[in-house]
Amino acid sequence: MRSYRYKQVDVFTQTRFKGNPVAVVLDASGLSDAQMQQIANWTNLSETTFVLPASDAAADYRLRIFTPHSELPFAGHPTIGTAHALLEAGLIHAKNGILVQECSAGLIRLSISLQPDGPAWIAFDLPPAQISTLSADQIQELGDTLGIACAAARPPLLIDIGPRWIVAQCQDAASVLACRPDFERMRRQDSAAQRSGVVIFGASPEGSPADFEVRAFAPAAGVNEDPVCGSGNGGVAVYLRHTGQVPAGGSALRASQGAILGRAGQIRLQITGERITVGGQAVTCIDGSLLV
Repeated sequence: MRSYRYKQVDVFTQTRFKGNPVAVVLDASGLSDAQMQQIANWTNLSETTFVLPASDAAADYRLRIFTPHSELPFAGHPTIGTAHALLEAGLIHAKNGILVQECSAGLIRLSISLQPDGPAWIAFDLPPAQISTLSADQIQELGDTLGIACAAARPPLLIDIGPRWIVAQCQDAASVLACRPDFERMRRQDSAAQRSGVVIFGASPEGSPADFEVRAFAPAAGVNEDPVCGSGNGGVAVYLRHTGQVPAGGSALRASQGAILGRAGQIRLQITGERITVGGQAVTCIDGSLLV
């Protein structure tokens, strides 16, 4: 039996238990693929990460990301949560405010912005996106599964950034919060099409602290609703840019997510024609060891 350093980090929040938790094994050298999957299944969180030495000289560390049922090439909140855990443990150090993570989706650049009165903001560069349209039948099926109408002027899109999300714009934040999906139907559809899930978003009322409300559903990955989803919010940013809803000079936007689940996730999106970054804060809730 061996002891592995372990943290559980709440991401996209500076208030414990209000974000999205990720389990982080800080040095997973020696664990097999089967053991990693078994541990991820046991933690029963949306993702568990395993840190390994980088194989690319340009990276600070290599990351493998598992849901309870499968491995992901990339995911947002595990990326931010792992960077927070490694920095807090003193295992890595940002160089001029920059870290580089190696994962199956490639090299991910992270920017670290220290704060005098709270956790650092950590933002990752979204991997390049591949965007596909949906057929009329697929759009109708999506609407039936969600139980709400998507914005007719801007149809849903399939956005592949490692995770493959259908992203759909709703009339407003109230419509997003009112959505009650048929998760079994969605699970069957996404499993058959090898998609990660569905992200919906809608504009928040004027005067709200966030620009829009987001929800992310991934029943095919064993997670009916993700409390706060980094890659999903990245997909929203791609959608907004692709559909011409971002000014030519770029835009800084704020998203909120998790209200339905009693969370209060806060995400910052920076969108330009060349680059999208997704940022958030994180706090550690559990710091200890895992015996394997």
